[in-house]
Formats: sequence, structure tokens, C-alpha cells
Amino acid sequence: MEPTPIHVPDTVLDDLKARLRLTRLPLDAGNDDGYYGVSRALLEELLDHWLHHYDWRRAEAAINAYEHYRVTVDGVPVHFMRKPGVGPDPVPLILTHGWPWTFWHWSKVIGPLADPAAFGGDPADAFDVIVPSLPGFGFSTPLPDHPDMNFWKVADLWHTLMTDTLGHHRYAAAGCDVGALVTGQLGHKYADELLAIHIGSGLRLDFFNGDRAWDLSGGRPIPDGLPESVHRQVLAYDRRFAVHLAAHMLGSSTLAHGLSDSPAGLLAWILERWANWSDNHGDIETVFSKDDILTHAMIFWVNNAIGTSMRYYANANRYPWTPSHDRRPVVEAPTGITFVGYENPPGVTTGRRVQHFLDSDRADWYHHVNLTAHPDGGHFIPWELPDGWVADLRRTFHLSGGRNTGRQSAR
Repeated sequence: MEPTPIHVPDTVLDDLKARLRLTRLPLDAGNDDGYYGVSRALLEELLDHWLHHYDWRRAEAAINAYEHYRVTVDGVPVHFMRKPGVGPDPVPLILTHGWPWTFWHWSKVIGPLADPAAFGGDPADAFDVIVPSLPGFGFSTPLPDHPDMNFWKVADLWHTLMTDTLGHHRYAAAGCDVGALVTGQLGHKYADELLAIHIGSGLRLDFFNGDRAWDLSGGRPIPDGLPESVHRQVLAYDRRFAVHLAAHMLGSSTLAHGLSDSPAGLLAWILERWANWSDNHGDIETVFSKDDILTHAMIFWVNNAIGTSMRYYANANRYPWTPSHDRRPVVEAPTGITFVGYENPPGVTTGRRVQHFLDSDRADWYHHVNLTAHPDGGHFIPWELPDGWVADLRRTFHLSGGRNTGRQSAR
């Protein structure tokens, strides 16, 4: 394969500029505090930066510092970024993002994982890092012939990519959000070929199964008698995720018709997730700079990927996950999990987070070898806590014996 650098045509950028100039925003009175969603003031500030100051070509050059490839896997277009490992025997590692992530959310951890010695680490810990865009996301587009894509179907594609396309007999995998489910499915269906996996959550693989998967609460009322602080946490937790799940599972195409046509609308929708899900203490620019926000938004916009990316949620429900075996644990590959403070369940402290997981109905789904809870950090773990994520992932592979399992490098 020959590397194919990313390049967005000038015509696409010119069209974006024209649409930004013609943006029509709602009045949005009384929303200075963001009670009703992203405020007009915040959005206007970012739109002005997008139109007058943001430089996509500069971002594109940074992205192209890595190797990029475009392949077809079982009829599906797949883009992936690669950083070859620098060490005596790098382990092949595939990193899978989620929504509204892009492949670029892994950019802070790729260097330390691929070339640990350059960051003060041990070259024996090197990984050969493969970072694909989920089909229907970013540059793994268009996806007109596969409208049913979901996380467990991606796992089959990733296994073919790593074994047939890239020639690895055994490999490692890590992921967050939707990517954690993809990675968990790899550790379930293809455990014999997986050295180990590391994920940013410990969801059950049947999380989206059922008649009311769009309802985060499962239809359960808030229990009576909760301490006031915990009651507030429950409400805040529900508000953070409820509209996201419901809209994507019940009306993703309706929403996509507007977001595919309006860069302002697309930015507002995904900005709300980045603002509400990251550990930013009320200031998103402590986690994502304006340029960071717009680079991720651009990866959605220039590929018209918003509709196909959002459909993953409905497709996980419409085409439910089914097990490949009935053994326990369901995910037999050695598993590490990173928990972060901003996503602690209501009433659960960081000190109790690991035990809370062990006491849950999710624990026996995984062959967990490394569970770590951090007091800080939000949903975008490798972006928000890159050092912690790298350390946790390395520990998983040391504890699992993944560095001494007879792996074979690519052909």
C-alpha cells in the first residue's frame, strides 16, 4: 500500500466559507446560561473564528505528519492513520474512536505509544499504531451501500483489516465510547487473535438491545430518599446523555438533514457533546481550543459524515448484538479499563469506582486484569488524560502477558 495524504479540495472549503457567511441564527433569548443548549454567544464566537481565523490547511499539514491509507475492506471504504512502532518488537495496536470523536482524538497518545523512548519510556513498550476512522465517519466515507453499519459489524471489518489487509496474526486493540464496544466485540468474537484490549468504559455489549434503549433511565423513576446531592447528580447525569441517545436512536436522519446542510448546525450539535462530556469546569477551551474544536468539526463537515455517523446508535438497536459463544466472561481477551472522575455514576466517588464496577452486572462480562480510576478527566480520555491513558494501556499489556505471547509482525 502507498500512503495517501489527506487533502480537502479548495471547492469544498470555498463552499464552507459561503455557507458560514450566510448563517442565520435563532434569537435564543434567555439562554446565556446554556440552560436550553449551546448559547448563541458561544456559537457566534466559534463561527467567527471558523470564517475569519481558522486555517484548515495548517491542521491538514499536522494530520499529514502521519501516514494515511485508504483501503476497501469487505466492500467498505476505510481510512486509517498509522505510526510505525520504534522498538525491538512493536505490538500491532488498533485504536477505535467514538461519537462525536474523530480519528484525530487519538493524536496526543500516538507518539508515546509508537515511540516510547522519544518520550522518556522503554522502547520495548512500542506499539505499531493503527488509527482508523469508523466507517461512515471522517474519511471512511461515503457509505451509501452499508446503511446498517454498527459497532459489532465494525469489529468484523477491523479483524479483517488487521489480519488479512495488514497481515498480523495477533494484535492488540483499544477504544473509547462506540470504540470501546467495537473493541469489546473484538475481545469477545476474536479472543484467540487478541493479545489484550484496553477500553474507556465497561459497558455490556448488549447495551443497545431492547425496546427502550434510547431511554438512559430504562424507564425507572428516580428513587425516593436519595440525599439531595445525589439527586442532583442523577438529574445532571440524565440531562447529559438523554437528548443525545433519544435523538440519535429515534430521529438521526431527521436531524442529519439539517446538520448536513448547515455548518453552524453541525457545529452546535457536536459542540454540545464536547462541552457537556469533557471535564472542562465550565470552560471548554481548557480542554479543546477553538482550533481543536473546528478541526474535529471539519473532519465531519468536509466528508458529509454527520448522518452516517449518527446512525450507529439506531443500528445497534435495529440490528441487535448477538453472542458468538455462551462462555463467561463474554469478553475473554485480557481487558484493562480506565475510569475517569467526570463520568463517575451518581453517588460514586473515584475511590469507590472500581469496586462499584466489580459489584455491577458488567464485571463478569470481561476478563479484566487492570482496572484504574482517575479523579480527573472526562469522556474523551486519550485527549484529556493522555499520560494516564498511555500508562493504563501499557499496564494492561504487561499484566496480561501481551508482551510475551508469540505475536507475529506484519508480512
